[in-house]
Formats: sequence, C-alpha cells, structure tokens
Amino acid sequence: MSEVHGGTRPVWQDTLADEDRAGPRPPIDGDTSADVCIVGGGYTGLWTAYYLTRADPSLDAVVLEAETAGFGASGRNGGWCSALLPQGIDAMARRHGRAASLAMRRTMQRTVDEVGDVAAAEGIDCHWHKGGTVVVARNQAQLQQARAEVAHDLRWDGVEGLRLLDARQVRERLAVRDAVGGTWTPHCAALHPARLARGLARAVESRGVRLFEGTTALELRPGEVRTDRGTVKAPLVVRATEAWTPRLPGSRRDVVPVYSLVVATEPLPGWVWSRLGLADRETFSEHRHVIVYGQRTADDRLVFGGRGAPYHFGSRVRPAFDSEPSVFATLERALAAMLPDVAPFAVTHRWGGPLGIARDWHAAVRFDPATGLAIAGGYVGDGVATTNLAGRTLADLLLGRSTPLTKLPWVGHRSRAWEPEPLRWLGVNAGLRLAAVADATEARGGRATLGSRALGSLLGRLTGGS
Repeated sequence: MSEVHGGTRPVWQDTLADEDRAGPRPPIDGDTSADVCIVGGGYTGLWTAYYLTRADPSLDAVVLEAETAGFGASGRNGGWCSALLPQGIDAMARRHGRAASLAMRRTMQRTVDEVGDVAAAEGIDCHWHKGGTVVVARNQAQLQQARAEVAHDLRWDGVEGLRLLDARQVRERLAVRDAVGGTWTPHCAALHPARLARGLARAVESRGVRLFEGTTALELRPGEVRTDRGTVKAPLVVRATEAWTPRLPGSRRDVVPVYSLVVATEPLPGWVWSRLGLADRETFSEHRHVIVYGQRTADDRLVFGGRGAPYHFGSRVRPAFDSEPSVFATLERALAAMLPDVAPFAVTHRWGGPLGIARDWHAAVRFDPATGLAIAGGYVGDGVATTNLAGRTLADLLLGRSTPLTKLPWVGHRSRAWEPEPLRWLGVNAGLRLAAVADATEARGGRATLGSRALGSLLGRLTGGS
C-alpha cells in the first residue's frame, strides 16, 4: 500500500459536511453561572446536554471543551455504532443478577437504533447504516473461539443475536480468502463519527446550550468548575472527559488511556467492492486477541484500525502518541493479509487517539445528589452507542426521574483505582505484548495456545474478571 497522506489527520476531518467546517467556537470569557456545567464536548457531554434540554428546554446548560467538539475519540474512532459493552455479561450477572444483565444488553441494542433515529430527526448526515458485524475466523483457534461465543450467547437466550457462519457464508459478506468460519450479529451500524459529533454540537446549540471550546477545566468541585479562563458556578456538574480524566486532580488512576490507531484507504472502485463484499456496509473484525475493526465508508473507502500501541507511563496523553509508525505498518500488513485486493491501493490517512479503560473494564454512570457531581465513562472503545445511553441516563438522574434507565446495572457502579506506577505501566503493556504473541502463535499453529490461556489469566487479574 502506498502513502498519500503522511500525517495523522483522521479521514473524518477531510470528509465533513460543509456545515461542519466552521471555525472553532470561542472560549469562555470570565466567570459565569448555569444550571448544569458539563466538562467534555465529546459524545457523552453532547448527548447529556441534548437529552437534558430536550426534556427541559428552560434548562441553562454549559458545555466546556478543551479543544473542539468531538476532538477526542468521538471524532476519530472507527465508526462502529454497536451494542457492544466492555464488561462481560457473566460478571454483570454475578453482581446484579441475570435479569438486570439481560436488560442492559437489550437496552444497548435499542440504543443503536436511537442514535440513527436522532440523527435523522436532527438532520445529521452521519452516514448511519445498520448492516451488522461479521467477525472472521482465519484459523482453527479462532474458529473454536467463534463457536464458544455462539454457544455462550445461546445460554443467554441469544441476547447478542450471534449467528455462526461457515467459510462460504463469511465470504458472501466479506471476501477473506483464508476464512474458516466466523460470526455475525445484527446489532451494529456504521457511521461517520465526526459528522455525528459536529451535528450533535449544532443540535445542542440550537436548543440554547452554551458550548465553549478552547477552554480547559482545571478542577471540578461541588457547585463549580474552575477553568483556565474563568469559573462556572452550577449546582450540577458532569465529568465527561473519558481518556483525559487522569489530568484532573484526584482522578489520575480512575482510567488508563490506551491508544487505538486507524488507517484509511483512498476510495476504492466499484469493481473492487464487487469482489470484497460489505454490500450492506457491515462492520468487520477478526476473532483474535489484539482487537482490529473495519468498515466500508459511505464514500467507498476502507477504514481499518486496531489496538497494539503502547500505554504511556503515568497515563500520559499527548498529540505525538497519535502516531506509531510500527503499529500503522502492522495494521496495513494485517489488512493486506486479510483482504489482498486492497493492497494495491493507497493509504491516504493514518491517525490515532486514546480511549479510557476502567480497572474492571466496566463502564459506569454515577450521580451524587448530595454534591451535584455526576460522571460517565470507561467505555473501552465501545462508546459510540454507549455514550448515547449514558447521556439519556444522566439526564434522567440529574432531573430526579426514576426510569428503567436509572435502574440499569451500570448506574452507580464504581471501579477500583488502577495500580500506581510502575505497576500500571508494566501490567498494561505486558498484556498488550502477550496478546500479540498469542495471535502470532495461533496463526502458525492453528489452535489455542498456552499463551492465549495465560493472556486470559493476566487480563482477568488486570480487569477483575469478565
């Protein structure tokens, strides 16, 4: 694959709608007050502002964003609007019961459609299309994993909608030549993440929300948010900072920021897509330990991303970390191996960004009426739809409403803090390295390995089980 665009600019920035290309909004100018102050102008903050003001148009809401709306993971992810949750359904059931776990999963599935419905209602052209997800098995170890996941889903009354595919059925959806099988679920839509973020920003402003960009929150306290440009007094304060949370006082070990990197090709001609498949814009992945993910965009590019970039000591987040040339090269080799027909075409964009991982991989929504402080996050890269559910749930909690959403098992969940350094750095990077080794070993041997079993044990200790 040849290179056209050498920087780390997301393809989503170069394919925005005209109405999304306006310059940055002004920062806050001195002290102010509001009914609610939301820190973070990504999906979580924007969805929260949207549902709050939809429920109560008289509410005075302020959103503070250090960069521009959708700058972080919200505007640079792989564009999967899925029902995936980072926390395992078995672990959730052990804590909250089977019925609560099923309710959480079913609600997430409806949330995928909610995102599409709001986009349509608000005129947000984010290319939302629900074609489901195909996950390919390319060796016997991966096929064993696919079968185990389908069997597990059946024990849960088919809540995930997983269907086992044979090699022919996989190739009918995606032309992976060495596929030996796979799985498919209907609960995912592909979309343009930056168009969704920018569209949400416009939607909340049309409802009277004050959105300040270029404004860095320095400290969140009951009743106020102190920024580099003034203080916002508000009885309700929402933290929606995800991977940037460790920068806030007292929150350094709440989540670890781990980077995911992505590449995108030039638009591929129709004859290539007739061979590749993805006719229904299915999102796709592979049954492997180091996560990869892809989609066919509305303008016929192939976007392909994955984990594998190192965790940086002290939970640091810096623009330079968006680019890891060795990881980009690994992604391009993996894409060419999976889909050789793509290899002759140029990779035009390479980029990355951090996502937030809680110590037990359990996303959470919390609100303390006594202090007026609320938080949501810990999506582990599964946040496009999950943030919508978080926003709706936070709106109900902040407005004092008891609803089915406020009774879901992630409400009130509190993950324990990550270990201090250097244990955090050693543990997270050891897990990433072991995952890569397990994938390489299984690809050569075609069967489950001691490395993959050790990986499961390590991740269980790192995440508190799943």
